[in-house]
Amino acid sequence: MRSATLDASTLEACMAAAVAAPSVYNTQPWRYRLDPETLTLQVRAAPERGLRHTDPAGRALHLSVGASVFNLRVAIAHFGWCPVTRLLPAPEDPGLLAAVRLTGPCARPATGHRGDLYAAIGRRHSSRFPFSGKPVPAPVRAELAEAAHAEGALLTFPAPGGTGRLLRLTAEAEHRNRTDAERGAESRRWVHRDPGEAADVGLPQTALGPQDSRERLPLRDFTAQRHPERLPSRPFEAEPVIALLTTEHDRCADWLRAGQALEHVLLVATAHGLRTSLMHQPVEWPDLRQLLSRGPGRNRHAQMLIRLGYGPDGPVTPRRAVHQVFDAGPLDRAGG
Repeated sequence: MRSATLDASTLEACMAAAVAAPSVYNTQPWRYRLDPETLTLQVRAAPERGLRHTDPAGRALHLSVGASVFNLRVAIAHFGWCPVTRLLPAPEDPGLLAAVRLTGPCARPATGHRGDLYAAIGRRHSSRFPFSGKPVPAPVRAELAEAAHAEGALLTFPAPGGTGRLLRLTAEAEHRNRTDAERGAESRRWVHRDPGEAADVGLPQTALGPQDSRERLPLRDFTAQRHPERLPSRPFEAEPVIALLTTEHDRCADWLRAGQALEHVLLVATAHGLRTSLMHQPVEWPDLRQLLSRGPGRNRHAQMLIRLGYGPDGPVTPRRAVHQVFDAGPLDRAGG
């Protein structure tokens, strides 16, 4: 653990970790500001990067910001501070989604679990490629569930029959997305077809991955071509491991907690050598989202489906530079 000195390089490293979080279509819908007097980092929504058709209520935006907040907490702890986090700290300012104050020094990992998650931030990438058939060990599944629980969410691994049901709902959502002209156009705007195109957001064509030639895994067609038989395809794992992330309530604060739980799970998975990809399609449709988590004796709110397994690294997707997501001046006012 490094000394608890907040200088410009430490602050920039924390911000680089924050912007490495996942977001739908890699929209990166966040901005940051430092209050140097209280050493509080404000995390704000960037509504201009919202998805009007895919995410009209802003739920996915809040999940993305929550994931960014978790990375920020991990980085702050790595550099020797204790992060004190408040969600939605100013009701009169709805664009301010979180405030993370640096106190310290911190004697133990401030995220509640492993101390090696900072190193996992740079290694975590979505992998939309085939995984092997190697099973995810029960102790690892238990640790992933514990990571979600630490952030106020529930992570479950359905039995094979339940997994099949989740995949059928995802397939229905993917069919709707492919045939919805407005959603298709919105998705295509975030895909970069030209390998030489300079972009700091969105998805390069190389990150999209193939489709499942067995048609068991309904992977997102970001190009919304409506002709899946024309897309590149490969055989994927015959028995995919799918985890369902849910929350008890469904308010903005719960979405932010779900985002922190999601990133905690993804980083623990990365530390264990697992690859992950997100299957967000069914939570984009209210009726399918309701069906996702219903079962005997429970009625929770589905927030994300996570596919896990052992396989190739996913390609690195672009990120905006720190100075592009900071309001003017805070790095210059940092100590040192």
